[in-house]
Amino acid sequence: MDTASIKALIKRGIPEAKVEIEDVRGDGLHLAATVVCQRFAGKPLLEQHRMVHAALGSHIGETIHALQIKTRVA
Repeated sequence: MDTASIKALIKRGIPEAKVEIEDVRGDGLHLAATVVCQRFAGKPLLEQHRMVHAALGSHIGETIHALQIKTRVA
């Protein structure tokens, strides 16, 4: 799955988020997502990551091999 598709999935699940996707190794398999959103305010890191995972749905572990997630409050 390409970086634009991953970004679109996260934006669809968390529309107000600012999302950046980086291909860490240049192989299209090892990616990093930075997701910045006001909805993360007051939520523990684990819950923030669950929100991103929920946006990606079944793609995690299937079409997305490895995704490092960084979240921040806007």
